[in-house]
Amino acid sequence: MTRYCKNDRVLEASVKLLESSTFELNEENDQATAVFMTREMAKNAGFSLADEVMVATAVSELATNILRYASSGSVRVTVIQRGDERTGIEILAEDKGRGIRDLKLAMQDNYSTAESLGLGLPSVERIMDEFEIESDFGQGTRIRARRWL
Repeated sequence: MTRYCKNDRVLEASVKLLESSTFELNEENDQATAVFMTREMAKNAGFSLADEVMVATAVSELATNILRYASSGSVRVTVIQRGDERTGIEILAEDKGRGIRDLKLAMQDNYSTAESLGLGLPSVERIMDEFEIESDFGQGTRIRARRWL
């Protein structure tokens, strides 16, 4: 398994889960539902309109990648709270696809194996405050990202 973390920081595990929804991704309509519901969750958690859009954009990018590269998977969106009472949104995207052979390369702008712009994963990393990706080539990928109020 290989791992890539924003700023080389592994996400701390000590957060309280306040509200969670899991979206199974098998077709494009599932992606639209996940994006819509993510915006609602972010709004209800107190995020600004701009931050709602940013978090929903991250979910959209991750869901697109799951459908494009793995055909199916899931995205779990959770409202979280850190010990210092700071509220945030955590996104966990998982698939059982072929995995990513070179994470450092995949995190570079304009790198794509599917004739796309190659901006998805780097954009999610920029949008979110915390970001980590783990991938086992041939077995799948797991991405966890957080944005804080």
